[in-house]
Amino acid sequence: MKIPNDWTFKNKGVAKEFDTHVRESLPWYDLVSGAVAHTVRHYLPDNGLMYDIGASTGNIGKLLDESLTARRALLISIESAQEMAEHFEAQGTLEIADCTTYDYQPFDVATIFLVLMFLTIEQRQKLIADLIIKCKKGGAIIIVDKTEAKANYIGTINRRLTLAGKVATGVTHEQIIAKELSLAGIQRPLQDHELPTNAEQFFRFGEFAGWIIEKH
Repeated sequence: MKIPNDWTFKNKGVAKEFDTHVRESLPWYDLVSGAVAHTVRHYLPDNGLMYDIGASTGNIGKLLDESLTARRALLISIESAQEMAEHFEAQGTLEIADCTTYDYQPFDVATIFLVLMFLTIEQRQKLIADLIIKCKKGGAIIIVDKTEAKANYIGTINRRLTLAGKVATGVTHEQIIAKELSLAGIQRPLQDHELPTNAEQFFRFGEFAGWIIEKH
């Protein structure tokens, strides 16, 4: 895949190759997607409402197809890039919309998979706060995203682990560098303090992590 100088999902080439590219870049992608779907099933009741925020091509929704049907639940997938939406495959409703300004209805569970790092700090903090308000009691928000490397030796190890994972899938050094440079000013990893104190971590690989935020 040709890496654009400024990374964007509003690029037909990126959208077309997304499913291959994300698995090459993140060797844990399918494993964690399955873990997210597994977790969703614990919070999605009969006739429930789920949001998949930043749905890309609908990978999370596809994993939940059987459960959504059996429980007569509604999945609303939100994707801002029309180019990505053209490759979307999942049941429910697809909304081409900005997730930071979308009018969310009270919901049972929401997933935010590799999205927050592409929002400004102000946007993502407001989004998380708004979602916590709209989440029903007993529901949850499931986040998977990139975190800032810690300023110590363990941070160095985690950074190298992320790079080693890419190399192991066959991504070339040139592609890794081109992608990193294309993300300048576009991707800003999360800091721990941006998440609420009740966020429970369920996954960690290098700089990437996943959390569950329950609404009590």
